[in-house]
Amino acid sequence: MTNLRKDYLKTIQKIIVKVGSSTLTYNNGLLNLSHIEHLVRQLADIHNQGYSVVLVSSGAIGAGMGKLGLEERPKSIPEKQAAAAVGQGILMHMYEKIFSEYGKTVAQVLLTKEDMTNEVRRENAHNTFSALLNQNVIPIINENDAVVVDEIKVGDNDTLSALVSELIKGDLLILMSDIDGLYDSDPRKNKDAKLISTVEKVTEEIEACAGGAGSNLGTGGMATKINAAKISTASGISMVIVNGDNAEVLGKVISGDEVGTWFKADVK
Repeated sequence: MTNLRKDYLKTIQKIIVKVGSSTLTYNNGLLNLSHIEHLVRQLADIHNQGYSVVLVSSGAIGAGMGKLGLEERPKSIPEKQAAAAVGQGILMHMYEKIFSEYGKTVAQVLLTKEDMTNEVRRENAHNTFSALLNQNVIPIINENDAVVVDEIKVGDNDTLSALVSELIKGDLLILMSDIDGLYDSDPRKNKDAKLISTVEKVTEEIEACAGGAGSNLGTGGMATKINAAKISTASGISMVIVNGDNAEVLGKVISGDEVGTWFKADVK
């Protein structure tokens, strides 16, 4: 199946990378600076190869927790939104600082569900992304956690990254997680669980492998990643789930190495 990946990768230009709280933060919620530096270096390297790069980044609440001296992730919506409002600026400042060391320009884009579903706002968002990518800027996206409530919320960045991929007509969506990919059963409970290398189509059987919710730091689990795969592959965009703990994993994906779980795009 390696050829399937390599053949597809020959045709791509726009790469969307989603990085979750489990990769960006420690268990206590504070930022994992080492992981962030590895991530930025990999993205800058991919950008240097001529690809357009878009980053969908969690971590705003984690960054805010550190600044506010919170010991654990806030439970109430106002507290979460306050932490996100404080943390988003800190997170962007950090990204800007590290990306600039590699000569890269970044832009913050905060989205709500309305930006994806309202026709006028969707068109406006699409035009903004096109302008940024045409100027070699790396957009860094998050849901606008400081203001959104459940009714206008995408809810998790796995789904958001798939919707963004669709919006900008991306070519490859890479979800960085704290697990190597999709397994046939939960590897945390079953030591004989096997990694599924390639998913030709998201079936009920594949959905059953996904199980329940995610880490205590994020809002997404494997189920939201499978949902993201359904959205992206239906739009003709292949998706891969990889382990963000691997410092060289993005380069391996782009080289066509057999890492993670590859979800094959539906033929348009």
